[in-house]
Formats: sequence, C-alpha cells, structure tokens
Amino acid sequence: MNKLIRRGLIFIGFPLILGLGIRQLQDRQYTFISIVLVVLSLICFYYQYEKKKPKSREIVLLAVMITIVVLGRLLFILTPSFKPTLALIIIYGAVFKKTSGFVCGSLSAFIANFFFGQGPWTPFQMLSCGIIGYFAGVLLDSRKGRDSLQFMVGYGILSAVLYSLLMEIWNVIAITGTFNIDRYLASLIASLPICMIYVVSNCVFILLLAPVMTKKMKRIKWKYGLCEGGKYEKINE
Repeated sequence: MNKLIRRGLIFIGFPLILGLGIRQLQDRQYTFISIVLVVLSLICFYYQYEKKKPKSREIVLLAVMITIVVLGRLLFILTPSFKPTLALIIIYGAVFKKTSGFVCGSLSAFIANFFFGQGPWTPFQMLSCGIIGYFAGVLLDSRKGRDSLQFMVGYGILSAVLYSLLMEIWNVIAITGTFNIDRYLASLIASLPICMIYVVSNCVFILLLAPVMTKKMKRIKWKYGLCEGGKYEKINE
C-alpha cells in the first residue's frame, strides 16, 4: 500500500499540484513551479533508492555505468540525437531494476550536462531519462520472461517516443513561458524527425550492446550478491 501511495503521488499527485498551482497563479511563474515539482519528483526517487540500502559494490557499478553513458554521449557529439544514451540506460535498468535504473538515467543526464551545458532544462532531462530507466526495470522483468532482445527493442521504441513527449513539455514552457496544448501538439509534430532518430538509435544500440552487456551485468550481479531477494536470474548463454 505504501508503494502504491508513493507511485500515486509521483505519477498523479504532482501533475495535479502543477495544474492547480498554475491555475492559482494564472500562468505566472510556470517555469519556476515546473522545475520545483520536477526536483521534488527526483528527490522521491532518490529517497526510494537510498531506502533499499544499496551495497557499496552496487554503487561502484552504478558509477561505472553512469560514466559509460556519459562517455557514450560525448563520443557521439557530432551526431545529434543519434546516441547510445537511452539504450544504455534501458539495459542497466532492465538488469538492476527500477530504482537503480532511475538513478542511472537521471544522474547520467545531470553529469553529461556539465559538458553540454546546465540550465533549467536539466531537471526535465534528468526526470525523463530517469523515468525511462525506471520503467525499463518494471517492464523488462527477467522473472516474467520479459527481458528478451525483442522486448528491449520494443521498449527502446516506446522510450524514444516517451522522451520526446516529456521533453517537448519543457520546450513549450521555455519558449512561451506557459503551457498550451495547441503549441505542445505543434511542437510534437515538428519534433517527429528527431523522435525517429531516437527510435533508430535506440534500436541499433540495443541490438549491438544488449546481448553482451546484459549477460555480463547479470554475471556481475550474481557474483557479487546484488540479486534482489537473493533470487537467481537466468543468464542466457
């Protein structure tokens, strides 16, 4: 029940608070309110991660993975939107589950922006990447047989669309200072080519990286006792 309440607050309560806040302020300080609520959302996820008391080995592995994600983004700096960032977050989230996936995604976006530029958009990128890592851990559950390469590719396509849907909210707010559904829909249509690049890059990098990385990560997870509840997860040879 506590988990249900937390998820309800994060995915339903915060959007309602945002809407009420904007209504009361009559569209003033929209950017400020949005950033505050996004930061509060991030804190809720980080608290959930801290509450499970991660082992030092898991934190080290998380730091290594974040470094790999950031380096992947830097290496493909000359190919805008075509990057392994989301694919790597999905792979990590699928193996190490939802809270670890969220932390990996959100902190990767935060650290990468030290190279690409910090700004009021950073919390939105953190939340968007974090949510993608979170749902990778929820949907790509090996214990339910949903961690196959086909499922990962399918989620890679879905996550590309989800990232565009979330980030276009910030783009509309940043440009107009408020949120308008007509502008949002127009922005989504204009961003379709970029979204398609996200889809292609996710599929390509998942197909290239997931078979090897998933197997290696599961071996590390089992070797160092990082399996949730001490349960063994099948390692596909």
